[in-house]
Amino acid sequence: MARGKNAGKSIVLLFLIIILALGGLLWFDYLGIIHAKSVFAPLYKVLGMKPQTSSTAVTVKPLNSDIDQDRIDKQREALQLYKEELDKRDTDLSASEKRNEQIATELAEREKTQEDREKTFNNTVKKYDDKEVNIEQIAANLNGMQPKAAVNILLAMDDQMVIDVLRKVEEIAAANGTSSLGSYWLSLMPAERAAEIQRKMVNKPETLQ
Repeated sequence: MARGKNAGKSIVLLFLIIILALGGLLWFDYLGIIHAKSVFAPLYKVLGMKPQTSSTAVTVKPLNSDIDQDRIDKQREALQLYKEELDKRDTDLSASEKRNEQIATELAEREKTQEDREKTFNNTVKKYDDKEVNIEQIAANLNGMQPKAAVNILLAMDDQMVIDVLRKVEEIAAANGTSSLGSYWLSLMPAERAAEIQRKMVNKPETLQ
């Protein structure tokens, strides 16, 4: 009799364990913890329940997505730094070009100034050489003329030219060891003009003018 009661209790416990196990599986499947939907699908329909699926569960952001986004952010940061560096180089290059242009302009102006000075100097030298040749020729011609005719030509000249010719006549006479006609020509000139020329010859040194 006691054995029959123990057997009945055992069967009841076994059924209870099976029911609890099935209930637990059913609940875990509903929560999406385990996957037994194909087994419990008819039961879900009868009970009007909808189990949790991957589409209804909370979406978890994939780890790969974070890594890709970090890589993209770093690439953008690197590109921005590279752009800033290029902008700085462009600014420095522009400033350097402006400095070089300014230096080139200054050098060109200095070169032009130097060329102008050389041209002026060469023209002055040429003018002096031409004048020396002319004065020497005039002095030689006057030395071959009658004194009165030579004086008339001298009186038509300005004082500076007369002074230059008289000095050249003296220079030629000294070179040839002869007497200069300059003093005699002055004596034939009007006294006032002769005195002015002699005063200038004493007060003014030889000039390129």
